[in-house]
Amino acid sequence: MPTIKQLIRNTRQPIRNVTKSPALGGCPQRRGTCTRVYVRLVQITIGRKKGNPFSSINDQYTITPKKPNSALRKVARVRLTSGFEITAYIPGIGHNSQEHSVVLVRGGRVKDLPGVRYHIVRGTLDAVGVKDRQQGRSQYGVKKPK
Repeated sequence: MPTIKQLIRNTRQPIRNVTKSPALGGCPQRRGTCTRVYVRLVQITIGRKKGNPFSSINDQYTITPKKPNSALRKVARVRLTSGFEITAYIPGIGHNSQEHSVVLVRGGRVKDLPGVRYHIVRGTLDAVGVKDRQQGRSQYGVKKPK
C-alpha cells in the first residue's frame, strides 16, 4: 500500500489495453497490396565463412503449422495502407491472390501458425470467393446459388 506522499509523487497509471491486431490501427479492416504470396517452404542458408557478417542467415518463406498439425498453409505478405507489412492467412480452398493484388485484411489469428494475426477477406477487391462453396458462404465471399 503506497503512502500519500508516494501517490502525490507518482499517480496510479491506468492499465492500457493492448490490441491483438496493431497494424489495423483500430479499424475493423484495412486495404493492402500483396507483396508476396507463398505456400512452399524455401530455405536460404548463406555459407558460414569467417568474417562474413551474413553467415548462417535463414529466410523461410512459408508457414507450416505448430506441432500436432501438418499442412502447407497459404499465406501472403501484405503491405497495408497504414504502412505496416504483415503476414495474412488466405482462408478457403484455392485462391487467385498474387503479387500486387489489392486485398482487404481483417483481424483474427490462426491458432497453429505462429506470427499470423490477420485474415484476408474473400469476395472483396481482388480476392475472389471460394469456388463451389455451399455452406458457410459468408465467411468465404460466395453469393447465394440460384
